[in-house]
Amino acid sequence: MDLFTPRDSSTGFSLLTVCTGNICRSPLAELYLRRGLADLDDVVVSSAGTMAVDDDVMPDQARALARSFDLEPDAHRARFLFERDVRSADLVLALAREHRRAVVAMHPRASRYTFTLREAARLAQDVSDDELTDAMPAPGASTAERLRAAVGLLASRRGTVPAADDPIDDDVVDPYRRSDETFVESGRQLVPAADVLVDLLRRAAASRGGEG
Repeated sequence: MDLFTPRDSSTGFSLLTVCTGNICRSPLAELYLRRGLADLDDVVVSSAGTMAVDDDVMPDQARALARSFDLEPDAHRARFLFERDVRSADLVLALAREHRRAVVAMHPRASRYTFTLREAARLAQDVSDDELTDAMPAPGASTAERLRAAVGLLASRRGTVPAADDPIDDDVVDPYRRSDETFVESGRQLVPAADVLVDLLRRAAASRGGEG
């Protein structure tokens, strides 16, 4: 697949979470979103870091935070983010605006499907069932096609949904090498946003789509 070849619509749906080191925020998002979408067909959730050292493990505080949400973090190994990862994704969820900028700089076309996690939640928050149904492809579309349509709907809401009061509210705080309280705050910001997004994607997957 070259740089400008679109993804095959018959393939599954790829969701990528991105932070800096891929040992705190993005693996927690990966694990949490994977569990929330586990029963959907052909959905793959992965993570990577813009400055990750391959095979690094999550620090003790990050693992403890993951376990507080009944997730199992021990198998996670950090992975450096490459352009091919961005190019092959259907949805990229950056954990802060700096990561979104890095992703889009790496592959400009990704601007259409890259959001910070909290931005995506803000855009998804008030999507009605009718609005979601209208955005869906015709009945008979695959789960992946319906999820891609939901991503397109989120992108179309940029500029119509009010921006965050403070741009920093679109970021999840970086807890690396900080206090236990900062890790807890990171989770408090990340998990509710992930819940909103999981709800939207699950509703999209269950939608019959437009009646054409």
